[in-house]
Amino acid sequence: MADNDHTKEIQESVRTAAASGTALFVHGGNTKAFYGRAITGKSLDVRAHRGIVSYEPTELVVSARAGTPLTELEAALNECGQMLPFEPPHFGEAATLGGAVSCGLSGPARPYAGSVRDFVLGVVCVNGQGERLSFGGQVMKNVAGYDISRLMVGAMGTLGVLLEISLKVLPRPVHETTLALPMDAASAISTMNAWASQPLPVSASCYDGEVLRVRLSGSESGVRSAQQKIGGEQAQDGHAFWTDLRELQLPFFRNDAPLWRISVPATTPAPDNNEPWLLDWGGAQRWLVSARDARAIRKDASAAGGHAVLFRGGDRSGEVFHPLAPTLETIHRRLKEAFDPKGILNPGRLYKEW
Repeated sequence: MADNDHTKEIQESVRTAAASGTALFVHGGNTKAFYGRAITGKSLDVRAHRGIVSYEPTELVVSARAGTPLTELEAALNECGQMLPFEPPHFGEAATLGGAVSCGLSGPARPYAGSVRDFVLGVVCVNGQGERLSFGGQVMKNVAGYDISRLMVGAMGTLGVLLEISLKVLPRPVHETTLALPMDAASAISTMNAWASQPLPVSASCYDGEVLRVRLSGSESGVRSAQQKIGGEQAQDGHAFWTDLRELQLPFFRNDAPLWRISVPATTPAPDNNEPWLLDWGGAQRWLVSARDARAIRKDASAAGGHAVLFRGGDRSGEVFHPLAPTLETIHRRLKEAFDPKGILNPGRLYKEW
């Protein structure tokens, strides 16, 4: 991966901040500023560090600088009939590749295609001491110890300033359709889990409280065969629906109340309360609009074998992510100390004390 003048500028900014103990707010387009805890710090904007470094369509690999707009990267991939399989949310036109990787968020295809972490091959970053570090590469390979490149996914910029990322990409499906099936919540959960155990070309499924929608992607014959097996009505607004779900623009999300992202086993029964819920990822990701006490919501999620994140709204000065188990918290703290010993990179963005 190639450096440019912006690499040196970023390194110098970090070194200066480390020397003075100045906190840095590392960001790109800032379209996901609502996510995580509220932080203060001197702005370190990486948007100028942009551009596709290399793209080999025949190898299904692309490398780009962290400040590259997602729209620019996706347009280049689309010209070659390829895509980012994890469907990263944008939440605004200024969204960057670095922000997508740092936040670690995936769209509707996540349980069927894989997460952001599954497609990251390598990264170049600057640690909290201003050192340029390179991890991984442009091919899949096993490594001993931590897979550092993937540790950067979801770290929210607390371990390093991403400079460049190499990703595996996939061809766009030849054919795609969305089916709509009205049913109750219990039936929707049972149906989504039944689909998961069958060789069907499902690429997304979501239940909005009344209608179960499923997206089928693949060859035309494979999609048509699955369509006949599943039944339901063909939705004319299929593409728009999944885009709006990815961007949290469905009517369900259009309010100012606290929005919770609940991760539980897909077979978890439907909630028996009257709060607004939306089930995504085949039932494994559940969106909840609720002003209930955070401890109560997390207690319910833990009881189901999952966790809960205050995704948007609510008190951003408190702990918005689910508390870590003691052993896992120790590992996280050690990683933070190793990569950012002065604690200057997005301090408090993940958890209050680090």
